[in-house]
Amino acid sequence: MSARGGKGATRGNPSPSQRDRDIPVEVPSAPGPGVSAVVTPEDIRNRTWTLRAVAITVGILIAIGIPAYGVWSLLIRPQSSVAAGLPVQVEVLDGSDTKTIANLLASTAVIDNSSMFRLRARIEGVDGKLRPGVYEFETGMSISSVIEVLVVGPGIEYTKVTIPEGFTVEQIAERLDTSAGIPAAEFSELALKKAAEFTADYPFLEDVQTGSLEGYLFPKTYQIPENATPREVIAMMLSQFAREFATVDLSYAASKNLSPHDVVILASMIEREARVADERALVSSVIYNRLAKGMRLEIDATIEYILPGTRPRLLNRHLRIDSPYNTYMYDGLPVGPISSPGLASLEAAARPADTKYLYYVLTDTDGSHTFTTNLKDFLEAKEKSREVVP
Repeated sequence: MSARGGKGATRGNPSPSQRDRDIPVEVPSAPGPGVSAVVTPEDIRNRTWTLRAVAITVGILIAIGIPAYGVWSLLIRPQSSVAAGLPVQVEVLDGSDTKTIANLLASTAVIDNSSMFRLRARIEGVDGKLRPGVYEFETGMSISSVIEVLVVGPGIEYTKVTIPEGFTVEQIAERLDTSAGIPAAEFSELALKKAAEFTADYPFLEDVQTGSLEGYLFPKTYQIPENATPREVIAMMLSQFAREFATVDLSYAASKNLSPHDVVILASMIEREARVADERALVSSVIYNRLAKGMRLEIDATIEYILPGTRPRLLNRHLRIDSPYNTYMYDGLPVGPISSPGLASLEAAARPADTKYLYYVLTDTDGSHTFTTNLKDFLEAKEKSREVVP
């Protein structure tokens, strides 16, 4: 019995239309006045004077009738709850005005408040003088330190590399080596065997049992600095995962006794199984329903993960491979993730559709499946799948 029935896929090799999507680093979209005059850090006015000017401005706002709460909301209230000190890569596009830059910095939690940033930039005389480029910041930085960096400019060359959803560690290593010169062997050694070395900085890795970072290297378009080390690139990807995963509501999964690590494992299977975006939550529901009934998951993608090369259709002998990833042989979830899930799959893993489905099988050339609640209907649908996968 199969939860999919011979979907046919290249292990970890998504189709370009479905997987190799360019998911850009957060960048502003609206152009503004051009970046013009060169300003050095010495041109920035005395910080004490700046703070006094801000205090005077706040006093004026209150004096003319704006309530203190309104002033706090406008200029002081943090616009993000992300922990301070996490590395953040930000790209400021050529032509971005101060408002656009401020919004970008606030949305990535580099600064607390975009309005205060704009006010400080104007008071310090650098409005319109912030330079474009790719910057390495941290969350929770002071506005003064950010402005000082932006008026000087990045001064570092970067290579843009896209990591598609559903890639494995091995594929990520190969792409980074080819595109950015990051040694694949060294990257793979760290990412596949030394997860424990990153746990102190990334506590969400504490439940990893395999030593592998599979599933936690977030798929996205990255700007890789010249001379970056494999460890630095891994940290960049783990930090991105932390920011993305923090937005996922895990309450439903927790109510079903699934840990955050379990959700990542589940999401990695969804990423490899669902070819149509709308089916992610349906695939998730099948996994939840089978777990609840004590049924083996029988997910083909977990077999493909342990097989090399291309398998148009899995053979019965493949289902008997003794591996902790083999969901035909062992109960419950596999021992670890099998790919890098994107945010949509993480969300589907945390909140499945409300269905009674127990089976699904590929039945259309567009990658869509037929979902069924019983074995009889599944077997009938499986016959139809032979028209799609020989």
